[in-house]
Amino acid sequence: MKIAFFASSLVSAYWNGAATYYRGIVRALHERGHEVTFFEPDAYDRQKHRDMADPPWAKVVVYPAQTEAEVLTTVEQARGADLVVKASGVGVHDALLERAVLDLQSPRTLVAFWDVDAPATLDRVHGDAADPFLPLIPRYDLVLTYGGGEPVRQAYLALGARDCVPIYNALDPSTHHPVPPEPRFECDLAFLGNRLPDREARVEEFFLRAAAELPEKRMLLGGSGWGDKGLPANVRYLGHVYTADHNAFNCTPRAVLNVSRESMARYGFSPATRVFEAAGAAACLITDAWEGLETFFEPGREVLVARSGDEVAQHVASLDAQRARAIGQAAYRHVLAEHTYAHRAAQFDAVLQGCRTAAVAEAA
Repeated sequence: MKIAFFASSLVSAYWNGAATYYRGIVRALHERGHEVTFFEPDAYDRQKHRDMADPPWAKVVVYPAQTEAEVLTTVEQARGADLVVKASGVGVHDALLERAVLDLQSPRTLVAFWDVDAPATLDRVHGDAADPFLPLIPRYDLVLTYGGGEPVRQAYLALGARDCVPIYNALDPSTHHPVPPEPRFECDLAFLGNRLPDREARVEEFFLRAAAELPEKRMLLGGSGWGDKGLPANVRYLGHVYTADHNAFNCTPRAVLNVSRESMARYGFSPATRVFEAAGAAACLITDAWEGLETFFEPGREVLVARSGDEVAQHVASLDAQRARAIGQAAYRHVLAEHTYAHRAAQFDAVLQGCRTAAVAEAA
């Protein structure tokens, strides 16, 4: 099947938290025999901060996106594909793309919206009856999301979606896996995440508060945008951490922390990419609590759960190397058995087959 994918970026993770997700999904689809062309705009200096060359498992088209005409010309290149995907959060001319890809719809071509931030999208359209995406939702053959579970699915169905299926984040074991520790990442607790408006308060609570309560412990903060943030003395700021360093960043610390964005935690069933990256590195993961966590990992055995910065601090203070290693190994075994992108791609194929069967029946 020929798939045209319009999204933020495949080749750069710079201010692009969905990069790992796209890479895992697209590579796994290629391994199942699909041909993917990935269209990404030349925007936000992402091409200057590439962390991978064009891969052999996808054709990458970087298009100029300063004008609407340039975007429409690029969309036309996808005509005739078996499936056209518009992902959320391209960051440039999103509303135009969401309309334009629907013009490619035909008996041969399915068009799907793939929402990589469903909580934010749903909050936006529920808060604005004039949102231009709202009337387009029923026109898409399928809505896919990378999180949100049944609450998000029901929300999209209520807005007229023909179907909505979560394709969760997962692990690509070829890119995220155990490696030897590196001294530059040695610490008691590490957190990696960009500074975003609906995450900052939760990072202050779950990471910075915990750090302040444990002045004798060493903490690492990675991610873009934190340079002017006041930090406790025991927190060392690394700035942007390139994906090539993610494995060492996860493998070296005693524990790594996941902090969900506020909207993701509120909707639940939204495991961040970092959760599976950490598990794939056999890291001991501490995460904030969110509904649906037990769907993916067993609390207490495969992951440590905290409902406050105080609880994060308690976990770090009591965690010895032996227990941290046992938790990381348990998560590693589980994620390889059930939560790789190969599993997600197989699910995607099944969903797409059902969608195509339904479209044929409807046309008859």
